[in-house]
Amino acid sequence: MTRYSMAATVKAMKIQEVILKAASKQILWMDAADIIGVSYRTMKRWKARYEKSGYDGIFDRRRRLPSPKRAPLSEVQTILELYRTRYRGFNAAHFHEKLREHHAIQRGYTFVKTLLQTAGRMEKTRKRDKHRLRRPRKPLIGMMLHLDGSPHEWIPAQPGVFYDLLTLFDDATNRIYEMALVEEEDTRGCMILLKDCVAKRGIFCSLYSDRASHFFFTPKAQGKVQEGHFTQIGRALNELGIRMIPAYSPQARGRGERMNETLQGRLPNELKLHGIKTRGEANRFLKERYIREFNQRFARPPEQKGSAFVPLPRHLNLDLIFSIQTERTAGHDNTVSYQNRIFQINPSHLRVSFAKCRVTVHEHLDSSASITYGPHLLGFYPPPNQSKTLKKEKPLCLV
Repeated sequence: MTRYSMAATVKAMKIQEVILKAASKQILWMDAADIIGVSYRTMKRWKARYEKSGYDGIFDRRRRLPSPKRAPLSEVQTILELYRTRYRGFNAAHFHEKLREHHAIQRGYTFVKTLLQTAGRMEKTRKRDKHRLRRPRKPLIGMMLHLDGSPHEWIPAQPGVFYDLLTLFDDATNRIYEMALVEEEDTRGCMILLKDCVAKRGIFCSLYSDRASHFFFTPKAQGKVQEGHFTQIGRALNELGIRMIPAYSPQARGRGERMNETLQGRLPNELKLHGIKTRGEANRFLKERYIREFNQRFARPPEQKGSAFVPLPRHLNLDLIFSIQTERTAGHDNTVSYQNRIFQINPSHLRVSFAKCRVTVHEHLDSSASITYGPHLLGFYPPPNQSKTLKKEKPLCLV
């Protein structure tokens, strides 16, 4: 079939771009006529032809050939108005999903993206080469999990405020298991996600992460991690038999980097759309709704059926495993000093006195504490009262 000439195509594309900018209220129709170099009367005729015949209406009518890009101007204006008033900042794919799900507009992704770029609502990006992955995905769920933090202005209602989004997801399926918005990525925040995942799904095989100081001990900056020297997270996972795998470059964490990029393009817009203004509201939204919706859209089936998750043995105490553990020596009065607190060890059937004994203080994720002597729990202590200073505290339960 005969196609439009290159000159006619270029001319039509220029006219379309100007018309779309006028339709999206970026410029006046009178200004559009000046840009193209025609009279206002001619511009009104082109506008009417576009409203009636879509893209085909602004081609050279002497060719008498139809265009495959027909779209009524009213529909184009609706799409542009929705993007301008409600979905500003959404990427093309995210906006295209919203059009189909909530507005019954069934135009293709390429059409919507081209429309936004032509109207000047979205920047044109250069075509990137296909990213090739050398490492295939793990075949079973639970074989490898990724944990990463992404600093970003996640809450549009708090401009200039950066939080870290912690995301724990499965390598085999891209399914997010846990997610939390925290002030800063640290040991406590990562432990909360790992503990919740193990409690819900069981013990997984390995964890892939960067070489942050709360994951690995690296004697030399940017160097290799020191094997056998565990951080608090490393010690907890080692007790469960979970192997930690360090990443030595951003390219090695390509899967995690792409996950963060996708979330940065989508999550802030979702929070804005739902009127979420605080970190607490955002975390509730993540747990109650967003993780499920994200997995429905992006999770993929594993290559093989089955699971590498192992059920959690009943004797394991996750509260003790996922805690900040520090050794201390008990004083002559059977007290232990830790973080400006003094814990009193009460009499026990294990020993007459624990003076000069090495005990382990467990700082739990909720700021409560426990003291153990070998496998024995000597006492539990509630979170400190911030209005009080040093004070001897009695355990709530003894073994």
